[in-house]
Amino acid sequence: VQLQASGGGVVQAGASLRLSCKASGGTFSFHSMAWFRQVPGKEREFVAAISRSGGSTDYADSVMGRFTISRDNDKKTVYLGMNNLEPQDTALYYCAAKRTIITAPLGSHPDDYNYWGQGTLVTVSS
Repeated sequence: VQLQASGGGVVQAGASLRLSCKASGGTFSFHSMAWFRQVPGKEREFVAAISRSGGSTDYADSVMGRFTISRDNDKKTVYLGMNNLEPQDTALYYCAAKRTIITAPLGSHPDDYNYWGQGTLVTVSS
């Protein structure tokens, strides 16, 4: 599975952005998906995950209530809607995929995922 993330940019605090991650190759609906983020000098941080069908989601406490993960299996795309952005949200955002069975729990560690996109940069100014 190849993943291509897009949608990053430079915004002011309080603004909104929507990231997209388009998959190619493989069977998208067989994969749970996630977003992680990373700033220089820090470990990659879990942001959100979504199950194969989209019926289950999980979020980091730091983004709960502000970010929304969703997917469109027909378009082979996962999204991350980000509202009320804060300077602390500034990071390189990565989408990730793992092939899994329907009943598998969502993963929140980078090692849980097999496939990674190239990252898209989000910069939030105060």
